[in-house]
Amino acid sequence: MIAFGPVPSRRLGKSLGINNIPDKVCSYACVYCQIGRTLRMEVERRAFYEPELIFEEVSRKVEEAEAAGERIDYITFVPDGEPTLDVNLSREVEMLKSLGIPLAILTNSSLIWREDVREELFEFDFVSLKLDAVSEPLWRRVDRPHRSLSLEKILDGMLTFADGFGGKLVTETMLINVDYGGELEKIADFLAELGPDKAYIGIPTRPPAEPWVEPASEETIHLAYQLFSERLGGDRVEYLIGYEGNAFASTGDVEEDLLSITAVHPMREEAVRELLRKAGADWDVVEGLIRDGKLIELEYGGRRFYMRALPSRRKP
Repeated sequence: MIAFGPVPSRRLGKSLGINNIPDKVCSYACVYCQIGRTLRMEVERRAFYEPELIFEEVSRKVEEAEAAGERIDYITFVPDGEPTLDVNLSREVEMLKSLGIPLAILTNSSLIWREDVREELFEFDFVSLKLDAVSEPLWRRVDRPHRSLSLEKILDGMLTFADGFGGKLVTETMLINVDYGGELEKIADFLAELGPDKAYIGIPTRPPAEPWVEPASEETIHLAYQLFSERLGGDRVEYLIGYEGNAFASTGDVEEDLLSITAVHPMREEAVRELLRKAGADWDVVEGLIRDGKLIELEYGGRRFYMRALPSRRKP
């Protein structure tokens, strides 16, 4: 299936997906990949599908969505491999622009050191860059890149791209159960230089390629949030921990509101108390959510924060 959706996305609203790379051709073999293990490790760009076929499939989906009254906020390249391996990407983008819907792409950043790839990414309205590590050993352990790739060239390419890109630029950092040491501070420093509109912090929410992989601890995720926020500002950092929709929407149910917000941002104790006050609820609600394993309490910088518990760590 080349075109799918539209599906709800916290990053992109209603997104119509394009799978322009077959399962699973990639420049990385990330240990946490939800698609599974990479079948073909490649870094040379080549043709996969005819651009006309992709355009026809997407056009048909757009017509079906419009007929059903479905909104499409973005058409998004989010395939079963690395989308910039597609040598026809530029032609596909050119054709799809005729549909009048903003275009997005989620890339692992591995080929952004190439000028031709950067030029093609400039044509998108929304670009998401993977940034799991800025140090060679951790990059090789977590992302398991093609042996010919250079992390230094990739990071330089990201900075060059960000300097000239006029659309919305976001990053995504996946946190798993490895020892980060001082890596989170280094990633935060790089983010400050890159200056994305939003830095997302993710965890594996589906079965990963390698069975040993689990989400990082809540403490590690919270530390990353605080460090990234200190460099970028809290309004430019968000969690992606598997909860789409409802975030920040007032449901009239204070428990649901609290869990929705803390799935995206940790909340300070005073903010939680204010939310409860507005809802006419008391602290028993928080204690109950902690007792049920749905909410956790964390300390940072002498303050108390509350965060939605990770799905994999829920009490049975």
